[in-house]
Amino acid sequence: MARLLQAPPKFHPSEWDTANKMQCASTESQKSRSERMIAESRRLLDETEKTTQKTRSDVNKKIEQRREEIKFWKQELENKLEQIVHETEVLLTFKTRLEKSLESCKEPLVIAQRCLLNRQRRAGIDLVHDEVEQELVKEAEVLQGVIALLGRTLEQTNEQIRLNRSAKYSLEMDLKDKFTALMIDDYCASLTNNTPDIRYADNAVKIEGNFVSPEDWIDFSNINIEKADKQRNNSLALGALIDGILSQTRNDMRKQCEMVNVAFRNKVKEVKDAKHKLETLLAMVMDETASQEKNIAALKKAIADKEGPVKVAQNRLEARNHRPNVELCYDTVQYRLISEVQEITKNMQRQSTLAQAETVLKGLSRRQLSLEEEIQVKENTLYIDEVLCMQMRESVYSF
Repeated sequence: MARLLQAPPKFHPSEWDTANKMQCASTESQKSRSERMIAESRRLLDETEKTTQKTRSDVNKKIEQRREEIKFWKQELENKLEQIVHETEVLLTFKTRLEKSLESCKEPLVIAQRCLLNRQRRAGIDLVHDEVEQELVKEAEVLQGVIALLGRTLEQTNEQIRLNRSAKYSLEMDLKDKFTALMIDDYCASLTNNTPDIRYADNAVKIEGNFVSPEDWIDFSNINIEKADKQRNNSLALGALIDGILSQTRNDMRKQCEMVNVAFRNKVKEVKDAKHKLETLLAMVMDETASQEKNIAALKKAIADKEGPVKVAQNRLEARNHRPNVELCYDTVQYRLISEVQEITKNMQRQSTLAQAETVLKGLSRRQLSLEEEIQVKENTLYIDEVLCMQMRESVYSF
C-alpha cells in the first residue's frame, strides 16, 4: 500500500529552467510566424484587391467596348433592314403596276383577235389580205409578246421579293440576337458587388461547344449585310428594268395601236371612195338603161308603124301580078311599087338593131346588178371596219 502511494519523481531546477526557456522560445517563434503570415496576408489581400480592381476595370472596359461594338453592328443591321424593307415596298408597287399592265393587255388582244375574225366576214373581192389585216396581225403579236414579257418580269419580281424577305428575315433574326446580347451586356455592366440578390454561378466558367469566335461573329453579320446589299442592288436594277419595260411596252402598244387605227381610217376612206365611184357608175348605168329602154320602145314603135305600108305595097304588087296578057306591063307603077317594097323592107331590116339594143339592155341590167352587189359588198366592209371594229377599239384603247 505504501508503494502504491509513492510520490511522482521531481525535476531538477535546471530542467525547470530549461523547460521555461523552451516555452518562451516556442512562443516567440510561433508569434514570429503569425506576424509574418499576417504581413503576407495583408500584402496578398492588397495585391488581390488591386488585381481584382484592375481586372474589374478591364472587364468593365471590355464590356463597354463590346456594347459599343454590338450597338455599331445593330445600327448597321437596322440601316440595311430599313433599306431592304423600302426596296421591297418599291418592288411591291412595281408588282402591282405589272399586274395591272398585264391585265390591261388581255382585252386589247381579244379585241384585235375579234377584229381579225370579223374581217373574215368580208365578202367577195373585199376579203383581201390588206394593210389593216397585216397591222392587226402584228398588233396581236405585239400584245402576245408584251404579255409574255410582263409575265416573265412578274415572276422575276415575285422571286426578288422572296429573296428580299429572306434577307429581311436574316437581318431581323440577327437584330433580335443583337438586341438580346446588348440587354445582357447592359445587365452585366450594371452589376456591382452591392447588387441585390447577387449569387454564385458555379458553372459559369464552363465554355459550351456552341461558342463562336469574334471573327465568326463579325462574319455572320457581314454575311447578312452583304446578302441584304446584294438583294437591294438587285431590287434597284430590277426596278429600273421594270420601269423601262413598262414604258417601252406601253409605247410599243400605243405605236402599233395607232398604226392599226391609221390603216383602218385609210381603208375606210378607200372603201368609201370605191363605193362612191360604184354608186356613180350605177347611176350612170341606170340612166343609160332608161335611155336604152326608151330607144327599144321607139324601135318597136317604128317597126309597128312600117307594117301597114309594107302590107299595102305587097298587096298592090300581088294584085298587079294578076293583070292579063299584055297588061302585065313592067310600068313605072310596077317599078315604083317594087322600089317601095324594097325600100320599106330595107328600112325594116335596119330595125334589126332592136335585138342589139335588147342585148345591150340585158348587159346594162347585168352591170347594174353587179354594181349593186359590189356596193353591198362595200357597205358590208364598211360596217365591219367602221362600226364593228373601229368603235370596238375606241371603247378599249385609252393609252
